[in-house]
Amino acid sequence: MALDDIYNNQKEHIQKSLEALKKDFMTLRSGKVSTAVVENVRIDYYGTPTPLTQVGSVLATDATTITISPWEKNLLQDIEKAIQEANIGVNPNNDGEVIKLFFPPMTVEQRKESAKGAKAMGEKAKIAVRNVRKDANNKIKALEKEKEITEDESKKAQDTVQKNTDEAIAQVDTLVKEKEAELLKV
Repeated sequence: MALDDIYNNQKEHIQKSLEALKKDFMTLRSGKVSTAVVENVRIDYYGTPTPLTQVGSVLATDATTITISPWEKNLLQDIEKAIQEANIGVNPNNDGEVIKLFFPPMTVEQRKESAKGAKAMGEKAKIAVRNVRKDANNKIKALEKEKEITEDESKKAQDTVQKNTDEAIAQVDTLVKEKEAELLKV
């Protein structure tokens, strides 16, 4: 394994960690409601746990409302039950055609809680990035031990890995700051 492979592997895993962080952020409620709130809700569709998005259209119709229009009207009760069991903080309103979820505007306290959640998610992403650094450094040390690279090359490679890690941590901090600002903006 060449050093370039180690760097590319590190960058690829860092990218995956950043993508995971962005995906985690989608589950946080901000000022306007997002369909990501119901992303993990599954309904029993002919014996198979199925995401809501695969049994109907899920739309955020305004800042505080999500509308779910099932493709099969007989699923309305199942969807309603799944949403209640998912405990997402609102009760579904079933009008016989669609299910509407009305989210109350967020309080300052809820916004602060969401911002705290964003920070925690950022910390999780930083840990993932540091684990990627550890793996890369272990591979470099193994190459040095096998005498495939010199001690100087090993030191230089570890410095490069650290530089990549520092850049990634800075990206995580930026993403968290942006998300916090979005969450706290009224």
